[in-house]
Amino acid sequence: MPIPNPAALDFLITRRSRPAKTLAMPVPKAEELAPLLQAAARTPDHGKLEPWRFIVIEKPAMPRLAEIAEQRGHALGLDAEQITKGRGQFDQGHLAVAVIEVQKPSEKIPSIEQTYSAGAVCLALLNAALTSGWGANWLSGWPSHDRGFMQEAFGLQNHERIAGLIHIGTETATPPERPRPDLETITTWMRA
Repeated sequence: MPIPNPAALDFLITRRSRPAKTLAMPVPKAEELAPLLQAAARTPDHGKLEPWRFIVIEKPAMPRLAEIAEQRGHALGLDAEQITKGRGQFDQGHLAVAVIEVQKPSEKIPSIEQTYSAGAVCLALLNAALTSGWGANWLSGWPSHDRGFMQEAFGLQNHERIAGLIHIGTETATPPERPRPDLETITTWMRA
């Protein structure tokens, strides 16, 4: 007979990301962030490949990343609004963890499963931060998908890419509830 954990299930049913722009100081110290990273690293990784790694982005690094995003935006020919939005999470950020997908050669584990695992790490880190009392938000945006930004900002190799940027800080505003998926329309039961 399973032993339920109602508090954990209630958290998962009611969890809500906090908009990154509403996160403020203080942010987790290294010793407070370590167990969150440890929890995220417990994600299933389909063959124990560990197809991901972490880059912790502290406040002093944010202006450099904002500048790189702006320069890349101009190089890509993006409009001013896109450039402002691309650099915005770094202009406003206090602490973020870049979850880096690291594709590893494997005859048994397809690359798509490695991508799924990296995405699961992002959600696990987000949830670990929220359950620890921090506000957190999983962002990406065009800089996260731009190879030039990835290389210049983080020195990523061709087999690596940004799976997500998890911003973590002190929540300053509780976000309103938003509409959730209708289980009746997204669930099919196969009984035979």
